[in-house]
Amino acid sequence: MNPYHYYRQFKPFNLNGNYRVPETHFLVDDLQKAINGEYSAIACYKKLSALAPTEEERLRILEIRKDEKRHFKAFSDIYMNLTGVEPRPQLQEGCPDRYYDGLRFAFKDEQETVDFYHEISNGAQDVYIKETFLRAAADEQNHAVWFLYYLTMNKGRRNTLRQADYGAKGALAAPSLTVPQMLIYAMQDEYLAQARYDRIIQNFGNVPTFMRIKEAELRHIYALQTLFQQYGLPLPEDQSQSYVTTPESIKSAYSAGVEGEVDNISMYDTFLAYPLPQDVRVVFTQLRNASQNHLAAFERGLARV
Repeated sequence: MNPYHYYRQFKPFNLNGNYRVPETHFLVDDLQKAINGEYSAIACYKKLSALAPTEEERLRILEIRKDEKRHFKAFSDIYMNLTGVEPRPQLQEGCPDRYYDGLRFAFKDEQETVDFYHEISNGAQDVYIKETFLRAAADEQNHAVWFLYYLTMNKGRRNTLRQADYGAKGALAAPSLTVPQMLIYAMQDEYLAQARYDRIIQNFGNVPTFMRIKEAELRHIYALQTLFQQYGLPLPEDQSQSYVTTPESIKSAYSAGVEGEVDNISMYDTFLAYPLPQDVRVVFTQLRNASQNHLAAFERGLARV
């Protein structure tokens, strides 16, 4: 069915049951764009909240996401009221994978959305539609302020990023942790381990201990990837090469291995002190136990050189 054909025969009514003046098909087009935008924002902000480095930012982004879900419902109701058919929302351009880029994307989108909603409000004849988009525009402006605030905060954080903010060291320095943050720190630490072993093998050859543990760590990555998929979380970008240095000797390589596993065990012990979903607890326990075995292997290697 052509929704515009139906719309021309349909007498729209408001939520109180009173008939209102029909709007033009241009409003229906704008409604569809607004619905697509809200639908995409809901998906993007779920992803962005999982990447947030602090609990405060995560909760604020989830509150913003609640506003977007409320806008989506209101716009969908108006669309169905005007056309007699349910909207079919479509995802727009993808949300960035990196947190800082996601904040920048969200700030720009919110600012543009404020202008768009004001245009719809100014052009609408119906009072209810005018007020709905005017209130939504005010919400979007408030969202833009929050995203600008977090952009400013994270610009400084990004410029001073050190290994202390990454992987196990980052997890151990965090004042509090959510399950998504734990998964990100754990995956970052596995990235670090792979990068460290690659450097060692490149410089000292196929040392059996490092070859064996490198392969075991790959299984850890697969186990964590399963959890990321299960909980609908994007994998963090691998930035490990920025934090890995080349050891001066094979003894230094073993020492770095010992230090890495000590941090790794402490990280998983910290995670396991939290109330966790059972599947996450099982994986974290397995990885902690494997790290204990790796630590013993590195200590034996260090004693031999």
